[in-house]
Amino acid sequence: MNEATLYIGVDIGGTFTDIIIFDSKSNRINILKTPSTPSNPEKAVIDGLLSMHLDPEKVRMINHASTVATNALLTRTGLTPSALITNRGFIDILEIGRQRRAEIYNLDFQRPDPLIARRYRFGVSGRIDSSGKVIEDLNEEEILRIRKKIEDSGLKGVAISLINSYLNPVHEDRIKEIFDGFDGYVFTSHEVDPQYREYERTSTTVVNTVLSGIVSSYLRRLREGLKNACFRSEIYMMGSNGGLSTIDYAERLPISVIESGPSAGVIASANFSKLLGDDKVITFDMGGTTAKAGVVISGRPDVAYEFEAAGKTHSGRSIKGSGYAVRFPFIDLAEVSAGGGTIAWIDEAGSLRVGPKSAGSDPGPAAYNRGGKDPTVTDADIILGRLNPDNLLGGNMKIYRDLAENALNMKIARPLGIDTIDAASGIIRMINNAMSRAISIVSVERGRDPRGFVMYAYGGAGPLHAAELAADLGIAEIMVPSHPGLFSAYGLLSVDMVRDVSIPFVSNSDIENAFQSLERISIEKMEKEGFHDPLIERFLDIRYLGQSYEITVPYSENYEDTFRTEYRRIYGYVSSDPLEIVSLRIRLTIRMPKIGLIEPEKTADQEIVERSVYISGKLLDTPVMRWSTGHEGFTGDGPFIIEGYDSTIFVPPGWKFRFDRYLNVRMVRS
Repeated sequence: MNEATLYIGVDIGGTFTDIIIFDSKSNRINILKTPSTPSNPEKAVIDGLLSMHLDPEKVRMINHASTVATNALLTRTGLTPSALITNRGFIDILEIGRQRRAEIYNLDFQRPDPLIARRYRFGVSGRIDSSGKVIEDLNEEEILRIRKKIEDSGLKGVAISLINSYLNPVHEDRIKEIFDGFDGYVFTSHEVDPQYREYERTSTTVVNTVLSGIVSSYLRRLREGLKNACFRSEIYMMGSNGGLSTIDYAERLPISVIESGPSAGVIASANFSKLLGDDKVITFDMGGTTAKAGVVISGRPDVAYEFEAAGKTHSGRSIKGSGYAVRFPFIDLAEVSAGGGTIAWIDEAGSLRVGPKSAGSDPGPAAYNRGGKDPTVTDADIILGRLNPDNLLGGNMKIYRDLAENALNMKIARPLGIDTIDAASGIIRMINNAMSRAISIVSVERGRDPRGFVMYAYGGAGPLHAAELAADLGIAEIMVPSHPGLFSAYGLLSVDMVRDVSIPFVSNSDIENAFQSLERISIEKMEKEGFHDPLIERFLDIRYLGQSYEITVPYSENYEDTFRTEYRRIYGYVSSDPLEIVSLRIRLTIRMPKIGLIEPEKTADQEIVERSVYISGKLLDTPVMRWSTGHEGFTGDGPFIIEGYDSTIFVPPGWKFRFDRYLNVRMVRS
């Protein structure tokens, strides 16, 4: 057998599927960007890999990210029909929730429909008190009758969530035993989310259950498809927490991959920031459907521990009460519906609007000639001359400028009584404004001055808009990686295997002993999967005594000082009130092989041509060069356009750029 030297990263996005292949022997990469196949996402992956004519025996590892779980929740399609078993009197917990109203002034507002209908929610006898003591036994005959009802109804999932089971899971475990042999998926809340707050724990368990079928089915199809194509290497999936998961783990805990795709680019940024010496980074990822902003400080991205899956956002902010509560660590990002495929339209009042709908990959922007009739941000960039008016993807994708112009004329310019250029400029200003708000959320609104940060711009459309956004926010420096349109796929080759585990903390317990017990159990579980000697980090969830919510801080002997320092950073003040530890958390990390910074091979001689580009309403002759012909030290002043296989950089007037040895482009305001 040939020595396995190929590492593959695959990012399945809403518009494109990105593939990057790293050869550790030659230290070279091979890339491919191909349209996604939303109805059968693994097809784009398998077809793409086959088109690259690889030797499957040389492939050592395939890491991938997918939006399959997110899309299932958003569209409510493919979800596993499920039942909920909880305590008698608590079957309405999914409706009651936290009484958050996503639209407080809308008298007709309706919360999202529960993922499990009321007729399939069963209350049972049996009770655990707040100290973990059994105060009422289960009625096992009752459970058997419920099992029969569930099976007769054709349900394929069972979520078991009982009061205080995070302290004593004996009743949940017994119910699961009674369901032994059930033809479907059975999850207990203490295995999915062993923390207090009954609503969040129940909601997380329900989401995990309804996603189990579609995630498992997708992963099986992917594994079988790759096997049939002779790829028999290990396959891992990116988790929401910024680490890799095994396929088996993702099947057991599908909530862990809901935010799979967005985290990869942030992890790549964290890796780059350490290699390039950038201590404070704002990440800006603009793809075909959405734009996302995050923060990396000292090589560590922001992490949150609860989110609302399939919820709505407003200007990048998650709207509480609009989705389904899920407790699982995830890379904290602000996201807006703003991408290259975002559609521009005229509302009832005759005003220009951009988004939130997207043309996606099918039919895509009008200029793609795939049936799209609505003007998009990409069409506007083509009209203004920022994007190549003839082709993209290194000439592999033909562009039809006349179709873009016709769409803008018919749908925007004529109804508004303006010319096509003004219509395109208006679309760009509006989409930039929407994305600026997302960046402000992760910086200004969290007490961070963006002027002290470097922006890392990536995604297929990110470098095209980055400089204008940076100027609006006072950011003076931008780093664009050499393949920004495949940067998330690159990130999949720079991550480790990560497991996050938490347990409730019982008052008066010994913290050190509790941590050691948690670590021992977690290590044993990982060893059964073949992973040994993890790096372990400890964290505490702490709050002031009597508060409702806690914050997570690293554990040390001086954890109280650490808490107060973090509390002051977030809220602007501290108190002398006593503290309360709520939960213990550990993060177990298994180091995985990583891609580094790659020096490119020498290419053809540099050739710079000119193209007319509309900038601030004026038509300017603008130099245009191919990215691959750049070299270390090459500099220039805006206006300038750098065209790559997977993305395009627009350098406006007032900015300078410079190539480094890896063909990353550093832009600074002059």
